[in-house]
Amino acid sequence: MQKDKIPLYLMPGMAASPRIFEYIKLPDDFELIKLSWMSPTKGESLSGYAKRMCQRIEHKNPVLLGVSFGGILVQEMAKHISCRKVIIVSSVKSNTEFTLSMKLAKKTGAHKLLPTQWIESLESLALYVFGPSIQPKVAAYQTYLSERDPAYLNWSIDQIVHWNQTVTNPDVIHIHGDKDVVFPIKNIDTSNQFFHLKKATHAMILTHHKWFNENLPSIILNA
Repeated sequence: MQKDKIPLYLMPGMAASPRIFEYIKLPDDFELIKLSWMSPTKGESLSGYAKRMCQRIEHKNPVLLGVSFGGILVQEMAKHISCRKVIIVSSVKSNTEFTLSMKLAKKTGAHKLLPTQWIESLESLALYVFGPSIQPKVAAYQTYLSERDPAYLNWSIDQIVHWNQTVTNPDVIHIHGDKDVVFPIKNIDTSNQFFHLKKATHAMILTHHKWFNENLPSIILNA
């Protein structure tokens, strides 16, 4: 009798396409399903968006893995469906892990002035999404950015800044690099189910894909 595969849903970060997972290759025990961003409806909350994204989940008790803003989204999705595991990569578990500038943006609304600049410059957007460490290869990384609609970007940035989760869920598995400048590791709670990748940046799902291929199976099965 054939053993059922473990469904692993992969959610990319803000503005990124599912192509960021192109190097993730796991054993046949796992079924990889790559999710992509939908256009938000006018005034849609992150919780409402997450509930709508859950309609794309076709398996019971899946594993959800999200990168950056995708990590925030899968945590919200897990509030609506039962999950075997929730894994976040280069992300945060609550708004207490935000940088000071992100916390200030919530109070001042300064983030609302940023999207136009990023849309005009694909290079600037790439540097923000993946971090400045990609500077020498910025042209290559631009190929991973498919979601550049102004309404979507404005909505995404606003949802990140105003994410209201203040308590860390100890069941969330967190994988993070110590060279991440978007979400610096100094702000991250490393006390529960935390995997620290040395010399890894915000783009580590691409740059450290070998580590993920080697370690994700045991993390999913044993963590």
